[in-house]
This record gives sequence, structure tokens and C-alpha cells, in this order.
Amino acid sequence: MTKAADQDVTDSSLLALSGPWIGLYALPTADPGYVALLQRRQLLTCLSAAPFYRLWTVDSAGPLHVYHRRGEAFDGQAGHSGLLLEPHPHRPVAALGDVLIHALRCLPFHESLVMVDCAVGRGDMTLDFLRQRLPGKRNGRARQVLDWVGPGAESMLETLARTYFRQAGVKVEAQVHLDGVGYVDLLLEGRLIVELDGRHHGEWAQIKKDQRRNNLSVVQGYAVLRYYYDDVVHHPGRMVAEVMAVLAGSDLPG
Repeated sequence: MTKAADQDVTDSSLLALSGPWIGLYALPTADPGYVALLQRRQLLTCLSAAPFYRLWTVDSAGPLHVYHRRGEAFDGQAGHSGLLLEPHPHRPVAALGDVLIHALRCLPFHESLVMVDCAVGRGDMTLDFLRQRLPGKRNGRARQVLDWVGPGAESMLETLARTYFRQAGVKVEAQVHLDGVGYVDLLLEGRLIVELDGRHHGEWAQIKKDQRRNNLSVVQGYAVLRYYYDDVVHHPGRMVAEVMAVLAGSDLPG
């Protein structure tokens, strides 16, 4: 049985790689990163596998996260050991479940949270599956992250903002439908709407649409705050302080 660094190829188009990797072949056009992983018998995992599974990430910079059966890492890589599932059949990438478990054990709270929240929200993973595979005291911190995973978030910004507000003791509902307004990103304490947007608003039509929604919300008695990527990711303390000030000083219905 041979290992190929690409798929859907004929035997005649495969080239044996030089070196001691018996049975390993690759196309001349194969991804050199994948080839290097196969040569080292490694798999992408944790943060480095997030793009493959289209998972949200706060910051993708940093070392390459790889699995090796002995936890070996090279050239500044972040090494992981321990697989519970069969890896991807055609690419040197750990299974989604192992990717998330490695992330929960390795990454800071908010970085692992957005990855898990994305997978669970899409229905690709369940919390029960992860909890059952994170037993004992050594996985206590990882299980605590799972307590903050929730339904409804449609973006990384929603997950982060929702978590920051809940950590501040605020009741938060995601993707709430309001008559005459439509769906709002977050509704806090039943009376403050928080809208989140990761785009750069350069189109006048979109600006007018957002403003009309804000106006309709205010007419119905809600307060409205709008935040962008920089607010949520880089200045969450300021964002939470503004929200708390509005909730404390408002005399809104509810």
C-alpha cells in the first residue's frame, strides 16, 4: 500500500520521493506542506487544521500545530499527541473530533471556544461527544470551555461578544426575531440590541439599510449598539463597559 500526497491521479503520474520514506509518492504539483507532513508522519491538527474544516479562528498566526504519534515537533512546530479517531482519509489532517480536543487542551479560552462553537453550531460536532472524551481532572479546563458553547451564533464575532456579555452577568439571546425589524444578532436583557459586523461598510446602500433597522428598533423602544471586528476582538473591555452603562442607565421597557 502506498501513500500519495495528492488524490485522483494515475500510477504513472506519481513520483517516488527521495529519502527513506518507502512507499511515499507525490505529484510534482503536490502541496509541499502536505508532502512535508507525510514525510515526517505528521498530521495537521488544532489551530492549523481549522482552515481545512472551515472553523472560525481569532488569530491564525503562530506555530504549525501537528500531531505525531510520539508528539515530535520540528522547526518550532507545536506538537500534539494522542488520537481517538481515524484521520482524514485523503489528507494529512486529524479528524475533526481530535482537532477540537487538541484545541481545547492547547489554545487560550476564547480561541478554542470559537472553533468548537462553529463546529457545534453547524451540526458537525456535539458537546456530548467532546465531554465524553475529556474525562478527569487534567481535562477540567477543556470542559469549562464547553460550558460556554451555545446555539444561535452565526459568526465568530457573535460567539465572542455573547461570551463577554454573559461573563459580565448579562442575559443574552442570539439571533432573535423582532417584528418589523427582523433578526438581530444579540438581544441583551430583552431590551438592548447589539448588532455585530465584521465587514468594512463601504457601500451606501448597506449603510442606509443598517440605519433603518436601527431606527425601527429605537421606535419600538429598544436601545441599539453596533460593534465591528476591532471592537469585539481588540477592545472587548470597552465594548462591555459601554453595554453595562446603557443597561444601568436606561429606562427601557422590560
